[in-house]
Formats: sequence, C-alpha cells, structure tokens
Amino acid sequence: MRAASRHFRRRGGKGVAIADLMSNLDLTHGGFYRHFDNKEQLMVEAVAKGFEDVRANFLAAVKEAPPADQLKAFIEQYLSLDHCANPADGCPIAALASEVARYPRTLRVKMGRAMQEHIETLAKFMPGATEEERERNCFVLVSGMSGALTVARTTADPELRKTILEAAKEFYLNAFFE
Repeated sequence: MRAASRHFRRRGGKGVAIADLMSNLDLTHGGFYRHFDNKEQLMVEAVAKGFEDVRANFLAAVKEAPPADQLKAFIEQYLSLDHCANPADGCPIAALASEVARYPRTLRVKMGRAMQEHIETLAKFMPGATEEERERNCFVLVSGMSGALTVARTTADPELRKTILEAAKEFYLNAFFE
C-alpha cells in the first residue's frame, strides 16, 4: 500500500493507470480486482496510508524537539525544500487536494475521514484553550501550509520556491510564537 500511496502522491489519481501501477508493483492487473473494486477504492486506502506515513514523520520530528518547540519543528519540516521537492513522500493534501475536490462525494467523504484523523493527531501540538479551538487552529495551519507548498511546487524557479516557503514559514512561526 505504501508504494501505491507514493505513486498517487507523485502522479495524482488521474495520472495513475491501474495496469502501470500493478506493473510497477510486480502484480497482475487481475490481482488488483481481487483486492479492490476500483481505482478510487485503492486511492482512498493509499491516501489514508499517506496520512499515516506523514503523521509518523511528524511525530518523529517533534519527538526530537523540546516540548515548547514541537509545533515549530512541524512547521519547519512541512515548509522545507525537501518536502517541497518530494511530493511522493509528503503530505497527501498538498499533493492531491485540488484533484480530489473533483472526485465523487463518496470518495471525498472517505478521504475527509482520513484527513480528520490526521488533524486530530496534529491538533494536540497546537495552541488553544479547548480541543475544538486546537483543531480549528490546526485546520487553518494545515490548509495554509499545504497551499503554500502547492504554490511553491508550481514554480520552476528554485529561488522563488524558496521565497514562498520561507515567507509562509515566517508567517506561521510569527502567528504561533509571537
């Protein structure tokens, strides 16, 4: 599932042909249909796996940081040039959100659940007096950072990409730490 998740995040859902994906995984096209009803079902499971992987990376990064700097570590990791350059290993929101918005409601509901689980984990590191406020702050942070990452990925100019990421990083660090 990890390979499928990376493939979707790298190429998008529309850019993935089942035959090509199965070939890359050394599986048969027929074998796919023994496990999944359709490509959308695979994509939902692959995106959920992507969120799990990103959460694990996040938790590893914040574990290394002192408690007061855990959110800062997340922001810096998310808005890094490395994350920007590697969509296959990065956030499914930044890699797929604009495409998923056009998918059938049933698919978006399942992906929304995976994103909600992701937000619930990350919200524990957010400022706020209540769980609801921390989750709201987390939605704002994640949507803003994923947007900045998406915009940075659209430019071929490495200096502009770096400027976009640094500006977003500075904005969010100032918002939460000053």
